[in-house]
Amino acid sequence: MADISLPQAKAGRRVSGLVLLMLGIAAFLAIFLLIPAGTVIYVAFTEKGTGAFTLVNFVDFFSNDLFKRSFANSLYVSAMSVVWASIFALPLAVITTRFEFRGSVLIQTLGFLPLIMPPFVGAVAMQLLFGRNGTVNLLLEQNFGIRLPFMEGLNGVIFVQSLHYFPFILINVSNSLRQIDSSMEEAAQNLGSSGFRLFRKIVFPLAMPGYLAGAALVFVKVFDDLATPLLLNVKDMLAPQAYLRVTSIGLTDPMGYVIASILIAVSIFAMWGSVAIMKGRDYSTVQRGGGGLARRKLNRGEAVLAYGVVGLVLLLVLSPHIGLLLLSFATIWSFSPMPDGYTLAHYGRVIGESSIYIRNTLVYASTAGLIDVVIGGGIAYLVLRTKLFGRQWLDWAASAALAVPGVVLGIGYLRTFYDVTLPDGTPLATLPIMVILALAIRRLPYALRAVFAAMQQISVSLEEAAENLGANKSRTVRRIVLPLMLGGLLAGFVTSFATAAVELSATLMLIQSTSEAPIAYGLYMFMQSPAGRGPGAALGVIAVILVAVCTFVSHIVIERSQKSLGMKK
Repeated sequence: MADISLPQAKAGRRVSGLVLLMLGIAAFLAIFLLIPAGTVIYVAFTEKGTGAFTLVNFVDFFSNDLFKRSFANSLYVSAMSVVWASIFALPLAVITTRFEFRGSVLIQTLGFLPLIMPPFVGAVAMQLLFGRNGTVNLLLEQNFGIRLPFMEGLNGVIFVQSLHYFPFILINVSNSLRQIDSSMEEAAQNLGSSGFRLFRKIVFPLAMPGYLAGAALVFVKVFDDLATPLLLNVKDMLAPQAYLRVTSIGLTDPMGYVIASILIAVSIFAMWGSVAIMKGRDYSTVQRGGGGLARRKLNRGEAVLAYGVVGLVLLLVLSPHIGLLLLSFATIWSFSPMPDGYTLAHYGRVIGESSIYIRNTLVYASTAGLIDVVIGGGIAYLVLRTKLFGRQWLDWAASAALAVPGVVLGIGYLRTFYDVTLPDGTPLATLPIMVILALAIRRLPYALRAVFAAMQQISVSLEEAAENLGANKSRTVRRIVLPLMLGGLLAGFVTSFATAAVELSATLMLIQSTSEAPIAYGLYMFMQSPAGRGPGAALGVIAVILVAVCTFVSHIVIERSQKSLGMKK
């Protein structure tokens, strides 16, 4: 009797542990994502003072010319950023995946670089290069007597955002092109299709899922970006209006919540739209991942054209980095194509005065990354290894964070946690831990997908074999599952860390003093004045190097761990 009840008791304790894990993750998501976001929406639909349901706030929003113009501008900038990001990304994706092209790996790597620098930092460098009195316009006026409005008003925001976010399209389209069954292309060629017609009719439609996924991400990220428009002095967009309303009028102003609700609604609609377009269409291929499209050799003329296009695109997308590096060494750079002189003084000042920003960034981003890996790992295990009721909701709730803009989460935290105080009267919303939690929530979808993919590649039979040999569940997870998932866990941590290190929208709402601020906040404050742009650029260069080094080291660790486990030779 005892032999029978003992396994049942162990199974019961295991289920209880999994239920507790599920409840803990659900509570975390509810407290730090769903309730703050829900509070923002609730306040937008309630009457100030009485709390009664009302649509008056939205009527007031659409009756105000400034808000209507801000809404239209945000949609226009987001849509045009997708168009220009596509123009930058598609040639790189096609040339490096469809043709035998030297340096394709380097090009793909360089194409990823814009993502590890905050777009608002690039905006300052772009003004110096492409602004009214920037390098390009000074040379154009000197040689041709013309100036082009690259950085005027909304044009500047579109230019900066499309250069910053085009890697989302590049990565997704490149991956889709590699997965296309080569027999589809061969069949089309046998029927007489070739060249651009082949690409337009066969190749690009088959890569459409990847393109739409990247385009939706670009649209959402541009739509909720706060700092770039502010830094370019473009305030008639929705995210800047939400920030300005909350910081100038206060948390009791309903318009800030209405704008935040519209930001959420449009983000969800954009993500839903990218899925809805694909609904009912079959893009599956027989040889998925079995070979991809055949690479074709370029003749001399095509090679010259291809290298010219790739060189021009890379020069454009890396221009913010080039401008930032020049600015970080410049003594004075104004009304001249290049700096008047060079100095190391900006780096000396930043290292002497701003080391607190670097330390805070390492603490905040690494803690947020660890939280994401733990929560993401827990969700992946519950969804893929258990049949608990409601487990799929955890995945959906965590992924929903992608549709909640940073400025909305910041407003939600202030509204939800400001009245919750510690025994000494300090509001919970003003503590640095809230910045860490906001960063963790914002980056959780990225880490979750990486961890999810890693667990999907582990066969359940390995865990069953370990348990048949006498290992209990916790020992199996510790000795079998975690080592095999190490690459995915590190990938999730790196993704979360690298993007959290340059996050500003939520940080700008929650930081109370410079002693608690991360690099992104310090960059924004430096870039506010012309005198601070040199040190700001130096801090930006340090931030890029910091993220790049951490990413590179993590890649090495991943490679070595996979080799040690026999996953790579």
